[in-house]
Amino acid sequence: MEGTRRRSTTNITKPTHKLIDQDETSTVTGPKPSDALPLPLYITNALFFTVFFSVVYFLLTRWREKIRNSTPLHLLTLSDIVAIFAFIASFIYMLGFFGIDFVQSLILRPSPDVWAAEDDGEDEVDLLQEDARIVPCGQALDSTAPPPPQKIAVVPSHHLKPKVVDEIPFPTTLNEEDEEIINSVVAGKTPSYSLESKLGDCKRAAAIRREALQRITSKSLSGLPLEGFDYESILGQCCEMPIGYVQIPVGIAGPLLLDGKEYSVPMATTEGCLVASTNRGCKAIRICGGAASVLLRDAMTRAPVVRFGTAKRAAQLKFYLEDPANFEVVSTVFNKSSRFGRLQSIKCALAGKNLYMRFSCSTGDAMGMNMVSKGVQNVLDFLQNDFPDMDVLGISGNYCSDKKPSAVNWIEGRGKSVVCEAVIKGDVVRNVLKTSVEALVELNMLKNLTGSAMAGALGGFNAQASNIVSAIYIATGQDPAQNVESSHCITMMEPLNGGEDLHVSVTMPSIEVGTVGGGTQLASQSACLNLLGVKGASKETPGANARLLASIVAGSVLAAELSLMSAIASGQLVNSHMKYNRSNKDVSKVAS
Repeated sequence: MEGTRRRSTTNITKPTHKLIDQDETSTVTGPKPSDALPLPLYITNALFFTVFFSVVYFLLTRWREKIRNSTPLHLLTLSDIVAIFAFIASFIYMLGFFGIDFVQSLILRPSPDVWAAEDDGEDEVDLLQEDARIVPCGQALDSTAPPPPQKIAVVPSHHLKPKVVDEIPFPTTLNEEDEEIINSVVAGKTPSYSLESKLGDCKRAAAIRREALQRITSKSLSGLPLEGFDYESILGQCCEMPIGYVQIPVGIAGPLLLDGKEYSVPMATTEGCLVASTNRGCKAIRICGGAASVLLRDAMTRAPVVRFGTAKRAAQLKFYLEDPANFEVVSTVFNKSSRFGRLQSIKCALAGKNLYMRFSCSTGDAMGMNMVSKGVQNVLDFLQNDFPDMDVLGISGNYCSDKKPSAVNWIEGRGKSVVCEAVIKGDVVRNVLKTSVEALVELNMLKNLTGSAMAGALGGFNAQASNIVSAIYIATGQDPAQNVESSHCITMMEPLNGGEDLHVSVTMPSIEVGTVGGGTQLASQSACLNLLGVKGASKETPGANARLLASIVAGSVLAAELSLMSAIASGQLVNSHMKYNRSNKDVSKVAS
């Protein structure tokens, strides 16, 4: 039997995470619990398997005879008693998934070596205590800075050339235990997705999965960071089978003066000039007294699709749901799913004998997709009582519509519907934005309105709303894919005061944001939300933080639209991008 490694009890980074010091490891040997069996393990499994089902058959047969003969079931013969004890014993063994190996894995689950052996005495206790989690998975930890970076050599894979990885905050090496597990993953004996549950250490699981991937693909991942990230915070809620994380720089635009308050807007992007351009728009707005926003609607949607035998029957359910007399009953059923989710309306559409029901509800400070889905499921279960012939084809029938450009979102709205406006003085247009009111108004009509119509745009009557929405979404832990409908925006520019000043506005009907749940709980994203003053749920008014975040998104889009349109009108777009988006530096030398 192969030996195991003992972990050093020296605390390196956190009280619940200890690193292995190879200089202090030693090799020990010990028997497996299965070695005490008189028969090989597979024979023992087969024996208990046979006993279990034989006893079950015997007992069922005996009880059937007693029922036929009207004999009380509690009167037991010696054979009945023996059969019952055999049933209990074999059932307990069967709970171990047909063998002791599974029981061993449960006993040694927190141990670093699930597949080799168990340490004896105090070593086993140390391992169990060491891997026990104090902070629950999914909880974002504080974003304290890591210790100064060090240069260390990472043990290379067998198929890759040795590499030295620079700028790794914490020393990480692969020991013999890790090598055994890596080889098991590469050979296909251990599923990569099961490493977290088997090891009880999310960070170690990511490191082992990463090295196994390098050996399988013969591709280096040396440029993808592994250290400096809390992998426990994403377990079960953000990302499966992690091997590292991608670095995206976060810039600050602003302050954005919106509704009388100033906000420094975090933007995660790799597009040069984007933050600088938005910052210039914020400056112009601030000089002119700030922007104002109005929240028109706050409702997340989900639209299941159901089918009936006839179109007439489908129409009957449509009439039932749209009847105001039935709304209170349906909303009561819907609202049982959450203390924040409140049904607002139901809009139905018929396609032959198929019915699409678009449920809209408030969701507090959460983005709310899961919340509304649970409420819809409650309603569908309730409707089955009066419409037993209803065939539920899917909880989502794309009439919602999520992560797809759609007219229903553009017209009806989804999430937060916000309008943001500002009046920019003529001298600010000339001195800060370097253009004229007349040029901006004409360009907006020909580009954002006429040009978008010529292109057949759906909700894309703007210059770059998607840029800003994506950057803020990534920085604050929103779902980046919802940028599709969240970027629906129409930008309007009109002259004021005889053409001296400019009125600019953006109307965004589908901003889908939340300040709780998902990626908002991660340390970096939580810090960006905290910067805006919208971290977590609002204690005073449920939903206030999410609504404010939507208004900030709209205000930032307003600033960016103003600046980009000015750059295009003045002919400075290309020069600006060449200045900020094209570096003359040798990046490889700077990094080294």
